[in-house]
Amino acid sequence: MKKIDISKKSILFYTLTVILVIIGDQWTKVVVDQTLRLGESHAIVDGLFYFTYIHNKGAAWGMFQGYLNFFFIVSLIAAVGIIYFFYKTEAYQKFYRFGLVLVLSGLVGNLIDRVVFGYVRDFIDFIIVGYDFPIFNIADMAIVIGVGLIILEVGIEEYQTWKISKSSSTNQQLDSE
Repeated sequence: MKKIDISKKSILFYTLTVILVIIGDQWTKVVVDQTLRLGESHAIVDGLFYFTYIHNKGAAWGMFQGYLNFFFIVSLIAAVGIIYFFYKTEAYQKFYRFGLVLVLSGLVGNLIDRVVFGYVRDFIDFIIVGYDFPIFNIADMAIVIGVGLIILEVGIEEYQTWKISKSSSTNQQLDSE
């Protein structure tokens, strides 16, 4: 296995990120659990943003409810895959690495809920242009932002590869003239 190219400063940063996301996720869930009744909603910005407390026994949008063991297995496999891909990244792939760290942090935050309670505590509720988005939590936000950063890194790398290939083909055309 290749030696990972990562500084002690980066290890500290990534470790602190994981800890802060997990603690932030669990703390906000405890606060909501202690201040709202299940199903209760509190307007933060009326008509747009609410804290609505629900228990999600499934995945996103409540899909696959009742498959708790499946979620444990998928979460463990995903965690191993995330760690594996993190070790395969290069030092310059900062968005990719940070994205993987955020995804892992969110995965662990929601896994804690599933292990302890058998469901995930969700409470962030947006209604935008009449569409009531699925209710989510801090762990979910970390996962979505992490995936966004990974997509951004892949897009940047693809653009750079395209730019190099275009430059290279332009140079070849100039040489042949």
